[in-house]
Amino acid sequence: MDSISYFLVAAVVVLGFVVGGAIAYVRSRPARKTALAPTKPRPGIDYAPGVGDDDTVPRDTPRRLVADVAVGASLAEPEVEPAVEAIWELEIPEPTRGRMHRLRDRLARSHNTLGKGLLSLLSRGNIDAATWDKLEEILLTADLGVAPTTELLDRLRTRVHVEGADDPAVVRAYLREELLNLVDPSMDRALSTSAEGRPAVILIVGVNGTGKTTTTGKLARVLIADDRSVVLGAADTFRAAAADQLQTWGDRVGAAVVRGPEGGDPASVAFEAVSIGAEAEVDVVLIDTAGRLHTKTGLMDELGKVKRVIEKRSSLDEVLLVLDATTGQNGLTQAKVFAEVVDVTGIVLSKLDGTAKGGIVVAVQRELGVPVKLVGLGEGPDDLAPFVPEEFVDALLGE
Repeated sequence: MDSISYFLVAAVVVLGFVVGGAIAYVRSRPARKTALAPTKPRPGIDYAPGVGDDDTVPRDTPRRLVADVAVGASLAEPEVEPAVEAIWELEIPEPTRGRMHRLRDRLARSHNTLGKGLLSLLSRGNIDAATWDKLEEILLTADLGVAPTTELLDRLRTRVHVEGADDPAVVRAYLREELLNLVDPSMDRALSTSAEGRPAVILIVGVNGTGKTTTTGKLARVLIADDRSVVLGAADTFRAAAADQLQTWGDRVGAAVVRGPEGGDPASVAFEAVSIGAEAEVDVVLIDTAGRLHTKTGLMDELGKVKRVIEKRSSLDEVLLVLDATTGQNGLTQAKVFAEVVDVTGIVLSKLDGTAKGGIVVAVQRELGVPVKLVGLGEGPDDLAPFVPEEFVDALLGE
C-alpha cells in the first residue's frame, strides 16, 4: 500500500472520531440543561393553591404532606433513615404544675417595690392619712391603674376602720384578700386545647419585640409537658430568623413545623398548618404571627385576614395576645387595638419577672375583659407558666 493510501485510511479514522464525539455532545446537551434548570413549582402538587380572600390567586407556600410531617406515633416512619444525626436529642419538658412558685424568687430578686412598699407601710401599726396617700402612690406606680387603685384603697380603708384592725398581720391579710379580688380568681384561665373531631387552633399575636415566637415555642413545651401533640405554624414570614427560631423550638420537643418561603403569604402558611394538623390528628396547632405595630392599619388588616383564612379550615379556639409586662400602661393601648381586630381570648404576659410592678395584670384584665392565662417567668425554655392568681398575689407580697 502506497503512502497516499495510508493517509486516506488515517483521515477516515480521525473523521470518524470527530463525528462520533460531536454526536455524543449534541445528544448530551438536553439532559444537561434539564439537570441544571431550576425546578418550577407545579400548581396543586408543589404548592398550596390559593387560600387567601381571593381563592383564584395561587400562593407560593410549599405543600407539606402529612407523610412529610412526623407527628406522633400514628404516622409511618420514613423508609430511609436520614444520613445526618440530629443536632440534639429530644427534650422532655418539665411538668407545668408548680412553675408559678418561681415567681416569688424572681420578684424578690427584682426588688419588688409593690409588695415590699405596701407591707412596709402597713406594718407601722399607725395608718394615718399620709400612709394612705403613700399607698395610693405605690399602687399607681405599680401600673395597677386609677380605678382599681381607688377600689382597693376604699375597701381596705373601710375594713381597717370598721373592724378596728391595728395588728399589722391582720392588715396584711386584708391587703392580700383585696388584691386577690382585683386579680379575680373567678375568671376562666384554662387554655382551650381540646376540640371535638379536630385539633384545637391557637393564634399568637402581638406587637414587635414582645417575644411572640419565643412564647409560641415555650407554649409548645407547656402543651407537650401536658401530653398534647403539637404542630407549629411559622406564619411570621417577614422576619428572616423567625421560622428558623420556631423550627429549633419544635425540633427540640418533636413538634412538626410548617413553614413557607421568606416574604410569602402568612395566611397561606397558617391555612396549611391547620390542614396538616387536622390530617395528622394532632391535639393542638399553634400559629405564630409577625409582630406588627398596632398603629399600622395595613398590618392589622393583614392579621384579620390570617384569622379569616384559618376559619375557612377550622374554628379558632384561642387568640392569645402577648404583652411585654415591662411596658406597663403603654401595653393597654396595644391590647385594645388587637382585641378589636382578632377577638383576643387571653393574655400572655412575657417578662413578668423583669418588672417590679405587676399591677399590669389587673389593668389589662379590666381593660379587655379577658383573663391573663400565661406568664413568662424568665429566659429558660420552661419559664412559661399557667397563671395562678393566688400564687401571683403571694409572690407580689413576698409571702
